[in-house]
Amino acid sequence: MASNPILIPILGDQLTRTLASLRGRTKDDSVILMMEVWDEATYVKHHKQKIALIFSAMRHFAAELEEAGWQVDYVKLTDGENSGDFTGEVARATERHDPRAIHVVEASEWRVQQAIEEWPDKFACEVDILPDDRFLCSHAEFEEWAEGRKHLTMEHFYREMRRKTGLLMLDDGKPKGGEWNLDKQNREPPKGDMDAPARPKFEPDEITREVLNLVEDKFSDHFGDLEPFEWPVTSAEAEQAADAFFAERIENFGPYQDAMVFGSDDLYHSMLSTSINCGLLDPIALCERAEQAFEDGRAPLNSVEGFIRQIIGWREYIRGFYWHFMPGLEEANDLEATRALPEFFWTGETDMRCLSDCIRSTKENAHAHHIQRLMVLGNFCLLAGIDPRAVQDWYLAVYADAYQWVELPNVSSMILYADGGALATKPYAASGNYINKMSDYCKECSYSVSKKTGDGACPFNPLYWHFMDRHRDRLSSNHRIGRIYATWDRMGDEKKQDYLTSAESFLETLEAASDGWARD
Repeated sequence: MASNPILIPILGDQLTRTLASLRGRTKDDSVILMMEVWDEATYVKHHKQKIALIFSAMRHFAAELEEAGWQVDYVKLTDGENSGDFTGEVARATERHDPRAIHVVEASEWRVQQAIEEWPDKFACEVDILPDDRFLCSHAEFEEWAEGRKHLTMEHFYREMRRKTGLLMLDDGKPKGGEWNLDKQNREPPKGDMDAPARPKFEPDEITREVLNLVEDKFSDHFGDLEPFEWPVTSAEAEQAADAFFAERIENFGPYQDAMVFGSDDLYHSMLSTSINCGLLDPIALCERAEQAFEDGRAPLNSVEGFIRQIIGWREYIRGFYWHFMPGLEEANDLEATRALPEFFWTGETDMRCLSDCIRSTKENAHAHHIQRLMVLGNFCLLAGIDPRAVQDWYLAVYADAYQWVELPNVSSMILYADGGALATKPYAASGNYINKMSDYCKECSYSVSKKTGDGACPFNPLYWHFMDRHRDRLSSNHRIGRIYATWDRMGDEKKQDYLTSAESFLETLEAASDGWARD
């Protein structure tokens, strides 16, 4: 290998062979640096499976690069001289390799990018920070779209991305099927036994087994079950998972994407977000496959449109929104929520069957699907007034697909309305009726969803009205929920007081989580 090579750091969510820093480089004048660092594994106490997934995927990716002829300098967590952070490891690598330049793709997370932007001043060689063009919309393009807009409405952004890609578009510039958004067709409650095909599960190989032993040894106090570990950790495995989704589950993906069934963790969901977010799958290629499924008559338009919207609409929008509002988004708390996160978010020990099942899935799988996260777990946190920073830390720690750029806007803005409506047009608050409609959770719950107040009433029912009452000054002028206050005003004083008293009695029973669960 030539002296004074190009040093190419690759982060744990950049496991893509077409990464901008690799394109145009030759294998004989470059050194790829990959780093397992303590700071990234512990800045929140990530779920054991999340750490195992990222470390295993990194090690497999490094092995694939070496097999392809690249020189890879791989720093394991247990290496004796490991500094524990990215900047320290890049500094050590510059001593080992004396590079003439460092080429790195921008980080997906604010705090990591702030560290990278200091590298030109820290290192003697040239540092070239490249845009992450695996995303459809650049930071500059999002800022241009957002400029001058009073409301950053995702639907408007999504249509621009449809036009840009041509996905599900006709030659005359109109959407296939005549409508841009078919979400109204994608709200079917669960029916029958919902016997969805099982997603592919992957047996750990020698590399993954070594990582699992490492995680058990070094992170035994972190949340979650480590095994069975069944996530795809290579691009080949991730493609197998995608093949199975497009062959077996995309047909019903749309109609039942909001359905919830006790003990059924996957249903018709793609389960591909872990692989997309760490770089093992190309999101645009997945959208093209979904469109082809529609063209071939293997999937209805509402399922395909819903899948594509989640990727080129919601995913791209959330990334742009995150960078547009950082760093202030992390501290947003427009509803002044201060309650501590309840202990049962870590243990699952609650008589509320919906919450218990969602937390069980989270603990066992490092996963819960989007409506469980939004309308059960998130809805509870919103109604109960849980401190946004505690909720953010929890979501970031427990889900294998959670990186701050995607987690923070979803939690702070979408779930908790902590930004005061910059993202969501209204708080996603709901009583037990919504959960009863979209799930089978309520049938065998210790609480009665039909009972509104008092002993045995579903806590979501009084909590809903307690939330609406305490935030009336902020929310009554919202055109999407103003009519709710007309309903509240028609209630008698005694009925109102029953709701408020029942909610307060329940809130007094919540035991705060022990300090140190999410952060050291």
